[in-house]
Amino acid sequence: MAGPAPLTLHALESLAERGEIDTIIMALPDMQGRLQGKRVMPRFFFESVLPNAAEGCAYLLATDIECAPVPGYELAAWDGGYGDFLLMPDLATLRLAPWQKGAAIILCDSTLPDRRPLAMAPRIMLKTQLARLQTHGLSAHAATELEFILFKNSYEDAWTRGYRGLTPANQYNNDYSILGTARVEPLLRQIRNAMEEAGIQVENSKGECNLGQHEINLRYGTALETCDKHVIYKEAAKELAAQAGMALTFMPKINAREGNSCHIHLSLRDTQDAPVFLDADGHSPSKLFRQFMAGLLAHAAELTVFFAPNINSYKRYTVGSFAPTSLAWGMDNRTCAFRVVGHGPALRVENRLPGGDVNPYLALSAMLAAGLAGIEGDYAPVPLFSGNAYTADLPRVPATLDEAARLFAESDLAHAAFGADVVRHYANMAKVELDAFNSAVTDWEFFRSFERM
Repeated sequence: MAGPAPLTLHALESLAERGEIDTIIMALPDMQGRLQGKRVMPRFFFESVLPNAAEGCAYLLATDIECAPVPGYELAAWDGGYGDFLLMPDLATLRLAPWQKGAAIILCDSTLPDRRPLAMAPRIMLKTQLARLQTHGLSAHAATELEFILFKNSYEDAWTRGYRGLTPANQYNNDYSILGTARVEPLLRQIRNAMEEAGIQVENSKGECNLGQHEINLRYGTALETCDKHVIYKEAAKELAAQAGMALTFMPKINAREGNSCHIHLSLRDTQDAPVFLDADGHSPSKLFRQFMAGLLAHAAELTVFFAPNINSYKRYTVGSFAPTSLAWGMDNRTCAFRVVGHGPALRVENRLPGGDVNPYLALSAMLAAGLAGIEGDYAPVPLFSGNAYTADLPRVPATLDEAARLFAESDLAHAAFGADVVRHYANMAKVELDAFNSAVTDWEFFRSFERM
């Protein structure tokens, strides 16, 4: 059974007094979906943070993936002096961090000094879309399926090698293999049990197709709770791998074999907590489901920057790779971008566009914004697709970050759902990534050009 979560303040204080907890990790999910923040002592947490919040540099929501200050963000820039914002701990997320000795962890929201929420903070963005959904008497429930590739090398060794010649934890396809996954079960078991002790319920772990590739799946839950558990799990998995002298990566595409996906499952419920994607006959998708799906399909391309935020993300989208290239929905059809799965009350949509680099808050915000557009606009149903979506004449998934960023910047839906400030912020995020890549000289260019040009 999962451990206590949330951890109450009284329980935390008792653990601290007994010396069982001496560190509290205050963590903010950043634009990339990583945890940024600081470690504080329990006495400081109770005496200062709880009554006053904590402070952090606003550039935490305005940097590239290397945490470098970059131009183009109105939130934080040299002209503004790179000031602070507030880190507001969300007590509902307080839990043990059993992968670190004597630690608890709490997630934070970011606000301006006057305590106005920052509209471009990923966690705030999701809360905004959930509030919109609530006006329709609806709530969102979700789960994410994160894949990773595990190596026997440490992170430091991988860095020193330039990420070449690494040894995967498995030497052949271990999809669903009990024998193959047994080779790395000590680490997988440690990750599963750490999550359970932190109150994050694990359903299963399994092998995947690429060499050393695995997946650990967490329990379905409310959308915000799911994202919170996703980012904590991702951090813990990396830390536990490092403690074992190994390394794992969620990078979407590390080689020509299968990439790391992060399929996102989503369903809606009414105020009585009853599923609304199923028709009264108990078998067919409801009208609301078809409106929601029509919205997803109509706006997926212009919101793909939230499903695939990096240059590498788009290298997953190849024919026959189990990553989608066509925007269609199908019943239990893995060739479609949106696969509908589950039976009866469990009917839900699986978004197959995101990779392991996805920020879950942004992806679910995009799915809800698109689906709400379909509901509020009473979009006409899109026919169910049957067959091979890879070879069919269907709308295509954006092929590059450049294309996705342009569609996002020009999107009327994105401006209406998120606001112009947020659109400019994330359009700049894509521009920063593209500029960095376009200015880099790659190994491919050296081998192709050094002698022969």
